[in-house]
Amino acid sequence: MKILKNTLLALSAVALLGVSISCQETKRGEYAKGSATMFCDDGFRNILQEEIEVFEFSYPGSSILPFYVSEQDALDTLLADGTQGIIVTRELTPEQREYMKEKFKRIVRTHCIAVDAVALITNKKNNVESLSMTEIGDILNGKITRWSQLAGNDTTTIKLVFDNVGSSTVSYMRDKFMPKGAKISNNPHAYAQKNNAGVFDVVKKDPDALGIISVSWLGSDLQNAKNVPVDKRFEDYQNQNDTIATELTTEVNIIKVSNPTEKNDFNPVAYKPYQVYINSGEYPLFRKVYMITTATKHSVLNSFYSFVTGFAGQKIISKTGILPYHMNARVVELK
Repeated sequence: MKILKNTLLALSAVALLGVSISCQETKRGEYAKGSATMFCDDGFRNILQEEIEVFEFSYPGSSILPFYVSEQDALDTLLADGTQGIIVTRELTPEQREYMKEKFKRIVRTHCIAVDAVALITNKKNNVESLSMTEIGDILNGKITRWSQLAGNDTTTIKLVFDNVGSSTVSYMRDKFMPKGAKISNNPHAYAQKNNAGVFDVVKKDPDALGIISVSWLGSDLQNAKNVPVDKRFEDYQNQNDTIATELTTEVNIIKVSNPTEKNDFNPVAYKPYQVYINSGEYPLFRKVYMITTATKHSVLNSFYSFVTGFAGQKIISKTGILPYHMNARVVELK
């Protein structure tokens, strides 16, 4: 709730700035002008930044002000009517949707925009290349505490590094691997950072660290795209082709994950979080990403919602390393 208190004045200022413009009537196929806020789980910061830059280039009369927060803060802000748009990994419950309708006269619309993977990363000096789902659970629950229990003679303690206790990444890993009521932060060898960038920086420096991070922070295609002027990027995003991200960063090691179960005949093969393996389910740590809005159809936020869920917006997501929800993955040769 601290985020809510710190941003109410900013939100009010944005609302006053954009209300006279964004309430103007728009015709079918047009985009509204004005400004709006968007609260986004920090794990998807790279995605939202690119979506906003290209959207604002395409529609210079429109402006989106992003707030990168924990998933819980994003949900709390929407439910307090402090924003009309969020990007999170959970849908609102029927009770929450009804609450927004009765208290604020808001109609909730939800669109799955992507399928994200949670990646495990280590320092380049670390020799561990793969983990099973069982081993990951044992690390989170404190049953495996040293690297020597996984590979080699390194007896140092595994330092579990995550972004923050309210993030969608932490919630996902907690719910998937830990008993109800348990917290990753209770692990004596777990260390919280402020955001995903902090996780990445720690892992690059510390050979004993095991980072938990959204794979959207690891795709190099979007980073390379940033070197291209925005008008050229916009042209590329309009092209009707099936280009997807094929490269992940080489600055850290990205752990392969296996999930031998009866369903897959106890297949021990481990996979990296490439889009094709996220799409097939062979990489097991994946979750859906939702864009939720309560904005009216003539608002700038509704225009942004249409952009992100449209072809160009989905192609932007394809550059981040995660899977756009409305584009088909294809198998590519990775060299």
